[in-house]
Amino acid sequence: MRLTRRRFLVAGAGAISAAACDGAPRSELELDVRRWLGKPTAPPLPPSLTAPAGTTLDPVSHALNRFTFGPRPGDYARVAALGVSAFLEQQLAPQRLDDRLCERVIRHECESLADPESSLWPRRGEAGDPLQQLFPALKDRGGRVGELYEYKEKVLLDELTRATVLRAVLSERQLFEVMVQFWTDHFNIDPSKAECKWLKVADDRDVIRAHALGNFRDLLRASAVSPAMLWYLDGRVNRRMRAGDKPNENYARELLELHTLGVHGGYTQQDVIEVARCLTGWTVRDRKRTFKGRVEFNPRQHDDGPKRVLGNLIPAGLGAADLDRVLAILVAHPGTARHLAWKLCRRFIADEPPEAAVRATAAAFTAAQGDIPATLRALFATPEFSAPAVRGRKFKRPFHFVVSALRATNAETDAQRPLTEFLVRLGHAPFRYATPDGYPEEATHWQSTLLWRWNFAAALAANRIRGTRIEPDDLVRRAGGETTLGALVLGRQPTPDEAAAGGASGAGLALLLASPAFQYS
Repeated sequence: MRLTRRRFLVAGAGAISAAACDGAPRSELELDVRRWLGKPTAPPLPPSLTAPAGTTLDPVSHALNRFTFGPRPGDYARVAALGVSAFLEQQLAPQRLDDRLCERVIRHECESLADPESSLWPRRGEAGDPLQQLFPALKDRGGRVGELYEYKEKVLLDELTRATVLRAVLSERQLFEVMVQFWTDHFNIDPSKAECKWLKVADDRDVIRAHALGNFRDLLRASAVSPAMLWYLDGRVNRRMRAGDKPNENYARELLELHTLGVHGGYTQQDVIEVARCLTGWTVRDRKRTFKGRVEFNPRQHDDGPKRVLGNLIPAGLGAADLDRVLAILVAHPGTARHLAWKLCRRFIADEPPEAAVRATAAAFTAAQGDIPATLRALFATPEFSAPAVRGRKFKRPFHFVVSALRATNAETDAQRPLTEFLVRLGHAPFRYATPDGYPEEATHWQSTLLWRWNFAAALAANRIRGTRIEPDDLVRRAGGETTLGALVLGRQPTPDEAAAGGASGAGLALLLASPAFQYS
């Protein structure tokens, strides 16, 4: 029987639907069906690729390394023509960037190309469409948090992990995705705790992604009343029912120590107690009640007396407004500006951030009243960010390494378990960190992962990760040779030793991805 396009599509749809029902992996077949449908999971490349000509990282390569999760093969020429400043402004306004490929892959909005009268290939939007059913739990349902409880916890975590990887790999809104990861660590929530299993999905959507490049004040408030955060740091049981009741200090302590002032921010134990008093009465309905996941303020459980936080009097009788009053005090405090500036400079400049850059970034945060794009713009304008001495010296955390390798090779991937298992083994799978401080940033924490990094590089280059595929011969052809491809991957021309090692090994791409130079951004 001749395999026509229609038969391929119909057979592919049936096979994927069957795989979805019995739990079998559908990865390679799904990639094939996507190609036939014209719905690839990687953007098209230009016919020829232009690589950096220098032997050291230039400003374009440096910007791509720090503003993004790593350049794609065509990004260097595009950003060089556009200019680094213009590229940054594009990234700071993500809503204006065309991100249809990423959105289509996440939402799986594919159209049927089969015979319109055929019932074998489901029409767009119908139940059973295999390319629309991969992330049902992540679809925005108008903020109806309670519907998340209809899903098994493992399904939610798997979908959230896969969507996070795919967005980091595919999105044109790269700086936004980098900041999503930054704030996810800053406001870390472990989904394994209690009802966070269901509610972290809403936190990712309504807190982190909604405000990642907005205003820190709005982000902080959204986190404070996030159902997942109220569960994770016990805010839901912070109440004063009768005289003599002591507030639960868990969230108040982390709010001061991690989310705003920092451990050296100048607060005292009494400030922790007073902040906890301000936050009494906020709770969230559990899954045994109607309107599960709903956040509520109960005035009968609130300590409505006067408080003093960091020297500021909060008068009695404000009720729920105590929350906004205390958050306003914290956001305006110079300790918060410095703590956030230090963390941002550590993420974008160096593990030991230069003091001048921290001061400039903190000043911008204060002047802009917490506006995140203005703060980042000031950080990237510092001489310390652009200094040649910091280029290529920031050790990639495992997630960054894996995603940058996928982007450098223009990989197509479904981000299913064969891929995400590498992140688990590397110790950096999204949403798996147990403590409120989030995954560490410093290189010293991650340098024991090199063996698994090498294993990943070898498996990716040899197409041994099921559901993930690269076309190295096509990359070499478009680049005009392996040396140019090496320059695209490394962001500079390979050294003679790097070029010789790649040529002698017969596995040049794997060696590039495993090389010391690629481990740093």
